[in-house]
Amino acid sequence: MEEVMNMLQKIQSELNEQKLTIVQSAENVTQQVTHNINLKLEEKFKIMEEKYNNLEEKLENQEKRLYFLEKQSRQRNIVIFGLAETETSYENSEENIKSFIKRYFSIELGSSEIQEIRRIGKKGEKTRPITVTFTTLGTKIRIYKQRKVLKNTDYYINEDFPQHILEKRKELREQMKIEREKGNYATIRYDKLIIRRNNADSSGNKKRTLPTSPGINDPTGILQGTQVNKKNKTQTKQELQRSSSLTEGVLKPGILGFLTNKNPGNPRSEQIDKNLKQ
Repeated sequence: MEEVMNMLQKIQSELNEQKLTIVQSAENVTQQVTHNINLKLEEKFKIMEEKYNNLEEKLENQEKRLYFLEKQSRQRNIVIFGLAETETSYENSEENIKSFIKRYFSIELGSSEIQEIRRIGKKGEKTRPITVTFTTLGTKIRIYKQRKVLKNTDYYINEDFPQHILEKRKELREQMKIEREKGNYATIRYDKLIIRRNNADSSGNKKRTLPTSPGINDPTGILQGTQVNKKNKTQTKQELQRSSSLTEGVLKPGILGFLTNKNPGNPRSEQIDKNLKQ
């Protein structure tokens, strides 16, 4: 009986060891499988991220292209405000526009110079603005430059901006008003606010003054000062030429304005001294 119990204990011990081995193997397999799955998922996520970045870049480029195309398509447009909706047909609307421009801008347009005319928004109680597209940019510029002639009238014209640009310009107007109250120059150009600060020194004197240098190498004081006129420049040049011809010694101006030689042993210097004494 004792031997049977020992055998059973031995079998139980072996079973426990096998169970522990199986559990450890299962854990190792689970870890390995999890690691492999994570690697695969990381690779797939990396590929998806690259595709997403590429799509995002393409979308951004497409938005830029659409933005540019929309800006170009509106470049030859003007928007007229306050013009009554009395037109009964497109031809009548075209005639009204030509008559309006001729009356206030003194520009006579032909039918070939107007590409399109259309009202903006839904018809209601208020008079809708009207957009005019010209066939050439030059025609639009000629008219838009004279927009101040409508200052004391019920009409005014503006450029044709996309909706998001109009919203941005509305925000910039508040900032422009603040800058103008500070005394600065401020204006809006398309979707940018241009500011020029009003400096305290408004004299506008941009004259440069030459720096003065110590007269270490200029004992006569001829080369000192800020500016030298042409006459002094000519005299200085002549004096330098005369002094350079006396190659035997270095000359400097004396007390009475005569030239004396620093080298007393020079025969030419002695001859000059004799002439001066006479």
